[in-house]
Amino acid sequence: MSAGSQVVAGASPPRPAWWIALLSRIPLAALYALAGLLGWLGFHVFRYRRGIIDASLARAYPDLDARARAQICNRHHHGFAQVFVEILKSGALTPDDIARRVRFMNLSLLQERLERGRPVLVVAAHQCNWEWLMHAMASQSGFPVDAAYKPLKNPWANREMLTLRTRFGAHLVPAKELLPDIIKRRAIVRTIAMIADQEPRSSEKRHWTRFLNRDTAFYMGAEEIARKTQYSVLFAGMRRLSKGHYEVSFTPLAEAGERLEPGEFTERYARLSEAQINASPPDWLWSHKRWKLKKPLYGAG
Repeated sequence: MSAGSQVVAGASPPRPAWWIALLSRIPLAALYALAGLLGWLGFHVFRYRRGIIDASLARAYPDLDARARAQICNRHHHGFAQVFVEILKSGALTPDDIARRVRFMNLSLLQERLERGRPVLVVAAHQCNWEWLMHAMASQSGFPVDAAYKPLKNPWANREMLTLRTRFGAHLVPAKELLPDIIKRRAIVRTIAMIADQEPRSSEKRHWTRFLNRDTAFYMGAEEIARKTQYSVLFAGMRRLSKGHYEVSFTPLAEAGERLEPGEFTERYARLSEAQINASPPDWLWSHKRWKLKKPLYGAG
């Protein structure tokens, strides 16, 4: 199946709200100018979560002075604003547009595993434009893509985000329903994509490790799914090449049927995520409150 054929062969892409469709027609150059303004306002005027970001950077990189941390924070605000307008622009992009902007270095690593006739689990982090990563896999891999997501509280916002997220053929599944959905649709050979670097506040199963220089709890849902399904697992690392252009490399995290000690899967994920963040700190989502949980003095927590 050629790149984009899954989308072309299926039903017409869902249509976003008229005003989102209108905004998505604005040239990217103009949208990036808007992103520059939003990034400047977020950093200098509204100081959006600057205290949280600076405190996290200070803990992660104690050798950096205040000026260096401020530079990373500034780049983070501008990069996040660029991702925002890129998501908005998704409403007007084609599969070929996505292919020009998201380049896979070793897509065959995913395709070879899918061609064995079993689903493959792909885990990633909130690095760069994770929405375009999903679009690229859906339109370029030649196989269906299921992606776990956390529904938004606002029904209208949730509906519009689902419209943008599914227009390249991805099937969205609420994270809490992912494992039952995997079991129900186990005969379908597909990629199952998850973002696994969020804090597990609603889950009792947590893996504690040192991450970015502090004790950090990790969500174990991906590990649980890998253990129960025995699927191959790849880590998708994303790197920003330039404004609106990204590179993706897959790294094997666990092979099909591989037996791992409890927590080893999540530990591997944590190390790959950390290495990606350290390679380009501004591109990670520092603005979310990642360290609310405190490691218990006794027990696993």
